[in-house]
Amino acid sequence: MAFSLFKRKPLFDEAQQQHIVTAIQSAEKCTSGEIRVYVERHCRYVDPRDRATEVFAALKMENTVARNGVLVYVAIKDRQLAILGDRGIHQLVGQDFWNQEVRTILAHFNKADYAAGIAAVVTDIGHALERHFPYDRATDINQLPDDIVFGR
Repeated sequence: MAFSLFKRKPLFDEAQQQHIVTAIQSAEKCTSGEIRVYVERHCRYVDPRDRATEVFAALKMENTVARNGVLVYVAIKDRQLAILGDRGIHQLVGQDFWNQEVRTILAHFNKADYAAGIAAVVTDIGHALERHFPYDRATDINQLPDDIVFGR
């Protein structure tokens, strides 16, 4: 049995986690799109988009019916991030939208306000998803979990 004498401080406290999860749930109430947030301390790759692509596949985000899943990937200690939209949403919003969202999240991160930055971007992405993939009570189901996924 292995254990550590040093306890790692969580990346977010309970209130911060709830703030992000609430943003995800609120965004998804208005769209058939799916938003996932993946946070880890360090990125395994030089380019965080490579890691985001790997995580996107591991979380099976390409399995949404309309290909409208969006991943917000953050490596806190390495100060890296990527926002990756699946084919369905990317074709409709374009690269300029994702670039603006990266600027939005960075404005918060530069003030060390990570949870608020993630929640703000999730809200913005939710609005874009709602515009292009509005919620249909008769057919929509929550295809992916709303919780934050924490990596190593």
